[in-house]
Amino acid sequence: MPHLLADCLSEILKYLEDDRINLYSCLLVNRLWCEFSVRILWKSIWNYNNKTYNTLISCLPNESKEILYENGIVISTSTSKPPMFNYAAFCKILSINQINYQVGLLLKNQQPIIISSRNLNKDQQPIISSKNLNKNVQILVQEILKLYMNQITFLKELSFLQLTNITFYRYLGAKDCLKNLTKLYCRSDINTEFFCQLSKICNNIQYLTIDFKKTIISNGLTELISGQQKLKCLDIILSYGSSKTSKDLTDIISLLTKLPDTLNKLILDGGIHFIPLSFITKFTNLQELLLLFYSNKTFEDFKILQYVTFSKLQILKIQYASPNYELLINFLEINGSNLKEFYIGDIIGESNDSLNLAIGKYCSNLIKLSTGFKNDELETLKVVFVGCQNLESIKIWVGDLFLDEKKALEMIMKYSPKNVYELKLNYLDCTKSKLLPEELESFFINWENRISQKSISLMIINNGIDANEVNVESMKIIEKYIELGVIRKFKVTGFYDETF
Repeated sequence: MPHLLADCLSEILKYLEDDRINLYSCLLVNRLWCEFSVRILWKSIWNYNNKTYNTLISCLPNESKEILYENGIVISTSTSKPPMFNYAAFCKILSINQINYQVGLLLKNQQPIIISSRNLNKDQQPIISSKNLNKNVQILVQEILKLYMNQITFLKELSFLQLTNITFYRYLGAKDCLKNLTKLYCRSDINTEFFCQLSKICNNIQYLTIDFKKTIISNGLTELISGQQKLKCLDIILSYGSSKTSKDLTDIISLLTKLPDTLNKLILDGGIHFIPLSFITKFTNLQELLLLFYSNKTFEDFKILQYVTFSKLQILKIQYASPNYELLINFLEINGSNLKEFYIGDIIGESNDSLNLAIGKYCSNLIKLSTGFKNDELETLKVVFVGCQNLESIKIWVGDLFLDEKKALEMIMKYSPKNVYELKLNYLDCTKSKLLPEELESFFINWENRISQKSISLMIINNGIDANEVNVESMKIIEKYIELGVIRKFKVTGFYDETF
């Protein structure tokens, strides 16, 4: 029975993983609650603050503390008592960058006490130079990582995006710590040794994000990728400056062709850069495909993709630039019936009426849709609603060339499927709302009387203007219907901060 109680408590507290306030309260219930709560609080490095790092430093072995002392690094702690738990062992999500950043803040804030004053005159104050600060940060980060590698039995996620000379992957215990790694976030130009060592240790990576800061790729990266036979998700980010041609990206393209066909999620965040897309034809098991490019040139290869069958594809997101709509329509004719979510981004340059009609015709199982309808495309919106009866969430552009809010809300009220409960209004550029308070209230009154009687989640997405700007009278109406239970959630946000 005690074991059953402990197991149940452990499962229940997992639901509070993102609720640190209540988790802190759980620490005070009793020893059992404390043990489970502290494991969750220390699970991710992203939850740590200055106090946490003070506690972590108090957990360092005497050998590490001696190294700190010899270098004049003395960190004040709130207590001299030994730690209650082996906190470092609870960490499952580790970011080298975050540790480096937080340690830098910690040492910078404690400058008056982190330098030995043995060589100072009576009236002198200890001052730390930028060079010495960086040196001390590296020393302390090094000792913390030694602790982690030695104490973590298995690490789940590792983020390593910052170039550093700290070879943590060679520390005592690193092999056991890293061998079950399932998520890796890294840069392509990290030293070859890091990737070579990881390729020998890690063969179970399932989620891999690679940030290509340069076209230069460490040799070990190819070796690491080739050894992953369970890879499920790949996120490629091209974040270096100038635009590159496919010739400049030969090594990257070659690298992508070595990926196993176990992939079920592929994200290509290319920005202004050009990547041939033909290699995607290999991954017929894809369930999610996200293409984020600013240039239409990248989509030249969609001529090949348009006739490929992805029988498991459920989520397709094309943001900013997009393929020629004729190619995309051919793609939807083959793959649209499997889609649960479809997002199409930059639709300003040309009429997308034909594409929206194709969505209504071929994508009957959609649950979430993001697209745009021009002012003269009300009938097309109706076609989409009739053809996509499983819709629960819709995001549409409003203002300027697109539907004004009043027409959009009227169409959604009259024709949207009964399961729709989430509405996102995406305002074009600096367009401001022209919806009158009484028009907004009329929509909520009608929604309250809908047959489905589902409360609505409403998001306003403003692009280029104050994301917190909402008409005072409209806000009063929204608050009124939140209290009445007609509105489940309401949020005003910017384009890049969109979450629900």
